[in-house]
Amino acid sequence: MDRPNYITPAGYATLRTEYEQLFATERPALVETIAWAAGNGDRSENGDYIYGRKRLREIDRRLGFLSKRMKAAKVVDPSQAPDRSRVYFGATVTIADEDDNHRTLTLVGDDEADAAQGRVGWNAPLARALRGAAIGDLRRVSLPAGEKEYEVIAVAYPLA
Repeated sequence: MDRPNYITPAGYATLRTEYEQLFATERPALVETIAWAAGNGDRSENGDYIYGRKRLREIDRRLGFLSKRMKAAKVVDPSQAPDRSRVYFGATVTIADEDDNHRTLTLVGDDEADAAQGRVGWNAPLARALRGAAIGDLRRVSLPAGEKEYEVIAVAYPLA
């Protein structure tokens, strides 16, 4: 990877939980089903066998992906931020656009981004534009809908 995979402790725990659930629960159960289906004879028309093998490949791919992401992860606890007056990883930021529409978002790792919940990935255009900003700073962002200017209204970090 060319850049670190920053992630919050909660985001890392979520990746780890998914990995363990797939590896310890789903995969062994699926292998058992495939073995049972293989014992039933003709595999060319055996739906359990065909679907099981396909699902096993999907699980193995996902396990490989999760393993790489966890290996490259750099867990950063936002509550330990040294400068709480500026926007850095883990900050919850309130911004206002030119029309005075306010929006609150949290800068998180790319693996835990969820726009519907206001969590923006660290490498998203909006997050990159906000990095290092202080209250009152104006930041211009190139978005698919065109350029927009945002003013930073508030910056907050979780408490330890």
